[in-house]
Amino acid sequence: MRTGTDYADSLGRRQVYINGEVVSDVRKSRYFKGIIGTLKEMYDFAYNPENQMQFKTSWGTSGNKTFMIPGNLSELNERHIAIAKWAEISMGFVGRSPDHVGSFFAGFAANPAVFDRGKMKFSKNVLKHYRRLVDSDLYLSYSIIPPQVDRSKKAHELPDTHIQVSLVEERDDGIVVRGSQMLGTGAAVADELFVSCIPPLGEGDEDYALSFVVPMSARGLKLYCRPPYGFDRSSVFDYPMSTRFDESDAIVVFDDVFIPWSDVFVFRDVKLLQSQFFETPAHIYGNNQAQIRLSVKLRFIAGLAAKVARMNGTDRIQGVLERLGELASIASMVEGMCLASESSGSMKEYGSFVPNPRFLYGPMGLQAEIYPRAVGILKELSGAGVLQLPSSIRELENPKTRADMDKYVRSSSSGTVDRVKLFRLVWDVIGSEFAGRHLQYEMFYAGAPYVSRMYAYRNFDYNSAIEDAERFMQKYDIGTTVEE
Repeated sequence: MRTGTDYADSLGRRQVYINGEVVSDVRKSRYFKGIIGTLKEMYDFAYNPENQMQFKTSWGTSGNKTFMIPGNLSELNERHIAIAKWAEISMGFVGRSPDHVGSFFAGFAANPAVFDRGKMKFSKNVLKHYRRLVDSDLYLSYSIIPPQVDRSKKAHELPDTHIQVSLVEERDDGIVVRGSQMLGTGAAVADELFVSCIPPLGEGDEDYALSFVVPMSARGLKLYCRPPYGFDRSSVFDYPMSTRFDESDAIVVFDDVFIPWSDVFVFRDVKLLQSQFFETPAHIYGNNQAQIRLSVKLRFIAGLAAKVARMNGTDRIQGVLERLGELASIASMVEGMCLASESSGSMKEYGSFVPNPRFLYGPMGLQAEIYPRAVGILKELSGAGVLQLPSSIRELENPKTRADMDKYVRSSSSGTVDRVKLFRLVWDVIGSEFAGRHLQYEMFYAGAPYVSRMYAYRNFDYNSAIEDAERFMQKYDIGTTVEE
């Protein structure tokens, strides 16, 4: 376990590009001050024994419970509580916190035999990196989506066959890779990056069927970040989410990066590339973490909506209560399905307790509709209140303008500062650039909506559902009559 200062001190030099300039030390950059501060808070929280975030490993060390491989329902519940505690620090608005990819690695290590199916055996690498993750309390991000250059073609069919990260050279001591991956969320402030490809590959794509871990300081590794949202804001009071929780997203470029064999999990094996996610509990553990985080986020949005209605004095209007009821249904459904997936989980033959995927992927299949609807309700209940606000905290600090603020920007039940504070927060959740990014993020968290719905489809027992329907239909026919 490490403190927040330990984490920040570990962020060595890296090539991060923003606005055409290289940020070689993210610790000194104004662009990353907010998210590094939040991550330090998370690490300090987990480090404090009073918060009960630590567990004893089977090899005798201490680790963060969010990285734990649950051996029974009780341990899965402990993991849930730890993930929720961490999520509450940002109210679910740090989507790629260390426990996300950490959960995938716990899944890999739960069934490492899967990684020995290929010509080369990598289970030892998987176990080594999982133990490093736990013992060093690492922050791993991942980049597992190819660039959107031409989705109508396979990677090897593109004129430039090294658009997607791919093998350039196989050496005795490792491999050299070239190309890029998109959406390296949080990568700029992570310790290491897990690189793979989650969209299915096919015949001819063997050079792209790779999984490996790379330190952010690796030679030839470059990050091109999207515009930052929080660094130039007027104050935390005016933009409480943007200034602290903007974790950044980046295009990851590999300019002939060397990867030692000890850091490789999958090598030129298309089938194993998918098996690593779905024949281990990696995808389930990772998305269990994501749904716990989302449930915290939706509960927060519901709380904001109720507070807005109360401040505006509309919390007794039937239409407003109906909207709050709908928001309560959305938040409760995600949280309840998450709990249902855990309580109906099962022990696997490899000795780990795994949530029931049916109830895990069910709400994920609707996530592209659930989150926009929740935000839409908050928008509706906030109305013009988020627009009729002073430009910044300066109007509250300036004696010449404060009198007008106190008179005209207030509520009958609350003072000016409380009203502005709430509605500035709401705006940062529904209307700022940060808010727009989160809307897009949650809609496409699991890929295009049809992808997440296919997860739900494949994990619903349609065979037994069809049998139920057929069994019922066999009870009547053309000549069936109602008996008295």
